[in-house]
Amino acid sequence: MLCSRHLQPYSLLSMTTPTPVPSPAQAARALLKQLQADYTVFRQAKPLAIGIDKQLIAKLPDVNRKTLRIALGIHTNSMRYLKSMEKATERFNLDGAVDGEVSETHRSHAADTLRERLKKEADQRRAERAAAQAEEARRQSEEKLSQLAAKFSRSR
Repeated sequence: MLCSRHLQPYSLLSMTTPTPVPSPAQAARALLKQLQADYTVFRQAKPLAIGIDKQLIAKLPDVNRKTLRIALGIHTNSMRYLKSMEKATERFNLDGAVDGEVSETHRSHAADTLRERLKKEADQRRAERAAAQAEEARRQSEEKLSQLAAKFSRSR
């Protein structure tokens, strides 16, 4: 049977239609949502035990390692996780049990990363405000010039 729209057999259409493949970032975000649903340590953004990836691979043997690495990167670089790390003294495994301590180096790294990110966001907001003010000043200047031009062109 032919598809009237494309004049090709239906079977060929289904074979040539690409199935959408999620990007690595999309797959990682989906995996992270699953981890947050399944494990309290992810949901509450508690400091993760060193080697948590090995625990996850043992529990989820079919998971793509690259996707897992990206998902863990998204999680551990989130503001919520960094704020948790900044104040934490203990790390937790998948079951929520204490599994090591957070070193001072890791706490200070989290604090530094937070500080840098907040400063960068503040600088960006400041630059956006300055650009908006400059645009408003330019618009007002153009408006004033056009008013003056209209005023003096009518009088002559």
